[in-house]
Amino acid sequence: MNIVDIIIKKRNNNEFTKEEIEYFINGYVDGSIEEYQASSLLMAIYFNGMTDDELFNFTNAMINSGDTIDLSQIEGIKVDKHSTGGVGDKTTLVVGPILASLGIKFAKMSGRGLGHTGGTLDKLESIPGYKTSIPFEKFIEIVNDINISIIGQSKDLVPADKKLYALRDVTGTVESIPLIAASIMSKKLAVGTDIISLDVKLGNGAFMNNIDDARKLASLMINIAKKSGRSAFATITNMDEPLGEAIGNSLEVIEAINTLNGKGPKDFTELCIDLAGEIIYEAKMAQSIDLGKDLAKAQIKNGKALESLKNCVKAQGGDIRYIDDPSLFKLAKKRLEVKANRSGYVEAIDTKGLGILSSRLGAGREKITDKINHSTGILSKAKVGDMINVGDVLAIVYSDFADTSKIIEEVKSSYKIGDNKKSLKLIYDVIR
Repeated sequence: MNIVDIIIKKRNNNEFTKEEIEYFINGYVDGSIEEYQASSLLMAIYFNGMTDDELFNFTNAMINSGDTIDLSQIEGIKVDKHSTGGVGDKTTLVVGPILASLGIKFAKMSGRGLGHTGGTLDKLESIPGYKTSIPFEKFIEIVNDINISIIGQSKDLVPADKKLYALRDVTGTVESIPLIAASIMSKKLAVGTDIISLDVKLGNGAFMNNIDDARKLASLMINIAKKSGRSAFATITNMDEPLGEAIGNSLEVIEAINTLNGKGPKDFTELCIDLAGEIIYEAKMAQSIDLGKDLAKAQIKNGKALESLKNCVKAQGGDIRYIDDPSLFKLAKKRLEVKANRSGYVEAIDTKGLGILSSRLGAGREKITDKINHSTGILSKAKVGDMINVGDVLAIVYSDFADTSKIIEEVKSSYKIGDNKKSLKLIYDVIR
């Protein structure tokens, strides 16, 4: 078998065999296939795609490139939730505790933020003492005991994805929908959960910018899961404005706590209830999705979901005083209000731009080695469709920088105010 022949085969839009795919993945991971050869093959895939069988075999070869996680020691229904990445997306911090409070096992391995999207681990680490890296045996013990644990991914989990993603990032092939599907599902299927909830973000703050691509990605991921004998569904959700208000680590944790106290932003609360309700139904703990949502609302109202978050934080070394009193979170020294200079309706928000600006304030990273400042970020106080008067607050910037004048102007320019009242859908579709 020869890598050049495999490249030519896909260049000519012919179908890989299972053995050819395994040869490529194994050879790229062990270094016997050069990066320039892998780059050429990725570009051929970008232009010609993969069939369902190719994609399934490609995903499995990636899974088999490293360790898999056996969760059979965890009793009951095990659930994982994945978002394709957005701005202000802290749903894991609310949905996980809701599910855990109902006895559903939320055993999640999360990642860190990169670019304009945030990472769950970075958010959790804004809680003093919270450990995202714990022994696997401890992870199993915690989930069996309190139904929830959120930790970092194993370094040996799907090494093929780590190498291929880094290469895609520098070869213009990140946007390949089959490669995105294989990347996400290889990591999800390498962990032995029973139900996988996929939150596919759509809009200017997401990687998917049109509904057809979002549906295609969702369908590909669900097909991979079904071929693997797993239950999965995908919710296509809006990312043309930040989810909730908070963008930035401590700010987002505070917002999640407020939501579990029944005081969260309307859109964020609604999405968390919807995602939780869908999972509760899929786990056969409710006879309909609406009844699942009712259960989720009840767990917030009776305080049990918040108690589950506290249990998770305590079990992983975090200081639960911060959950009881979010005012303890350290926020940046400067709190600057960004005000509208004209009246009208908010017609559009540059969501990705706000994510990038928050990252520049220190809330995110451009390189995986960059250090996070958990105290910085942005509160987006306006939504698309809101009526705004001159002087109304559009956003609040939390910064430790001496000079923030340029960022203030950039935040202000992220809100387009005009004469037309527009509205956005929060949830576009659910695909099973």
